[in-house]
Amino acid sequence: METSNLGTGFKVTVKILGLCASPRRGATEAVLRKALEAAKGFGCAIETEYVSLSNKRIASCCDCRFCIENQMWCQVKDDMQEIFDLIIDADALLVASPVYVMSATPHLYALCSRMRPAIHVYPELFREKFISVIAVGGKRNGGQEITISNIHNLFMARGMNVVSNESGYYAGAHIWSKDGDAEAVLQDLSGIDSAEKLVRKLTEITYVHKLGRMASTLLA
Repeated sequence: METSNLGTGFKVTVKILGLCASPRRGATEAVLRKALEAAKGFGCAIETEYVSLSNKRIASCCDCRFCIENQMWCQVKDDMQEIFDLIIDADALLVASPVYVMSATPHLYALCSRMRPAIHVYPELFREKFISVIAVGGKRNGGQEITISNIHNLFMARGMNVVSNESGYYAGAHIWSKDGDAEAVLQDLSGIDSAEKLVRKLTEITYVHKLGRMASTLLA
């Protein structure tokens, strides 16, 4: 698929943000970076960006209700606004998390809890954004499916649209790290294939949606 200019010289570009929820810089990061490379080969104008929650200071929402009562962003000053700005700027999110106690990392739960203004202050902020999820487990069946489902729910609660994987890979990408590092996780060829297929589908759907929106605006 080639980049379309709709006959106006306007180029449709899709920006994919890879969000790594691991507190470490190892297996999950390696898989996410590998998947983002696959997005670049889609065939249209693609921009990718990577951000890690490792070493980021993000407090959980404490229900102070500042955002609701004042109709503005969260008053807590930490690294959340930096991440929030990247999410707002992207067309789609590719979230990768290791399995922690059959779910996502506490770091990701804290981030999603702090996205409360997206509901109470700017309720349509994420209405046209898409998300797909990669889960990395130490066992072949180590909670990846549950983790993917939980992350889907976290972002659906903020109004985002979930993009599932291709037939045979179900909801997201399931990766087996064998409790190893970046080198070990990249040996899971089936898992890597599921991640690459997932990001290509995410990119395609995001591109088609954005192209359609632009076309409807220009033809109106």
